[in-house]
Amino acid sequence: MKIKAAVLRAGDAPYRIEDVELAEPGPGEVRVRIAGAGLCHTDMLPRVPGFLAQPPIITGHEGAGVVEVVGEGVTGLVSGDHVVLSFDSCRACANCLSGHPAYCETFFPRNLTGLDLTGGTGAHDADGKPVAARWFGQSSFATHSVVAARNVVKVDPSLPLEKLGPLGCGILTGAGSVLVALGVEAGTSVVVFGCGGVGLAAVMAAVVAGATTIVAVDLNPDRLALAGELGATHTVDGAQENLLEALQQLTGGGAHYTLDTTGVPTAIQTAVHVLRPAGTCGLIGVQQGDLVLDPSALAVGRNLMGILEGDAVPQVLIPQLIALWQQGRFPFDKLIKTFPLEQINEAEQAGLKGEVVKPVLIPAFTGEARA
Repeated sequence: MKIKAAVLRAGDAPYRIEDVELAEPGPGEVRVRIAGAGLCHTDMLPRVPGFLAQPPIITGHEGAGVVEVVGEGVTGLVSGDHVVLSFDSCRACANCLSGHPAYCETFFPRNLTGLDLTGGTGAHDADGKPVAARWFGQSSFATHSVVAARNVVKVDPSLPLEKLGPLGCGILTGAGSVLVALGVEAGTSVVVFGCGGVGLAAVMAAVVAGATTIVAVDLNPDRLALAGELGATHTVDGAQENLLEALQQLTGGGAHYTLDTTGVPTAIQTAVHVLRPAGTCGLIGVQQGDLVLDPSALAVGRNLMGILEGDAVPQVLIPQLIALWQQGRFPFDKLIKTFPLEQINEAEQAGLKGEVVKPVLIPAFTGEARA
């Protein structure tokens, strides 16, 4: 099928809207017409020289849309179903079977190469040359996407589908890190470093979990103000002097939980040292350098946990987050600003500059885009 897609041709180049030939869904797959797709910092990784996935590639991994075609062997989904697309996993390895699909034994080749496990790209450009179209198993910066049926979440068709895409990764990651991976308990203290989409989702989830001290740390005053609106009990400029001491005072001598979404080694060091004994620090995102801790950092029972996708099962957590949103308890839509897919480069820059927390791209082409 010929579709329109935002194709990244080089790491230092803008996206281009192109005609692309998308492969038909195979066994166990569905084709989805994309209603909206969130833009995440992870979508910028193919711009990094030497990264697993390289241009030409269609990125996008927070898609939501309508099932159009159901492949052989698919059950539980029919044409017309509204769905949220999440990350790819095999659902057959030991980690997947034990409820940890984010730690699938084949997570990296499935999600971070832009290819399927056979090395197939899933799409070709107008000259017949391959274009990687399996980024996180979906490549949703396009009018249509082919995805594994096991990795979609069916949702109520009355919901605003164009807003739901970020629930598939960024919002899932922040909320899942608090509610699932860290298991934050009522009455505890949480410090979140970084108030992007993931960090603000973590703040909202900490409110849901019943944490009584929720501290948001960032350099952007607008982001801090939004964190306060979303339930942070305290907001702190990460550049202030004596940051560690200030955070220890706010948390009554140390936090039960900290969560770093920045990947900055100095921020992670602070996140570890502000923990009280037996506290846990969760690490999300791509680390931006080596992490060096002094010998005493973990000596009092502090814990350090790497987290992917919030350690969540999308089919479980996404419906829960939608229910919380419907109750007014998880207002993730406050993070969203929509852009036409053709404005993907402007949306990317708005996200990088901190002007928008969660850009969501809306394809203008809803039908088959044939010349």
